Amino acid sequence: MARTLETPIQIRFSDIDAFQHVNNVSQQMYFDIGKTQYYREILGGTDVLLGQLRMVAVSTASSYRGQIRMNDAVRVTTTCERIGTKSMTLFQELKVGDEVRSESRSVLVAFDFERQESVPVPDAWRERMLAE
Repeated sequence: MARTLETPIQIRFSDIDAFQHVNNVSQQMYFDIGKTQYYREILGGTDVLLGQLRMVAVSTASSYRGQIRMNDAVRVTTTCERIGTKSMTLFQELKVGDEVRSESRSVLVAFDFERQESVPVPDAWRERMLAE
């Protein structure tokens, strides 16, 4: 079973749009906060974002199920839904209480920037994502 990480989100005044809810673009930033925390806590650092071998997003799809408002206590959950040979799929949810307000799936590819090509997901990353 894959590890799930839960990250609290601080809603900023600038996240609220004219309809008085958190704008969809801001929600995408919340998903990115969850991913960054996942890289730090599960994969062991930000090298997956800044090192020679990185995870690169190649596809993202989101669904909006309900509004998030200024005073909502929102959190993002992040889990690895699938690990392939060279890619993995992260599944994320923005939750208020037990209610899912938005969800997102991102396909990420292990990429060697020096060689400029995709490579197999390192065993160490795979082990950390699957550890309980």
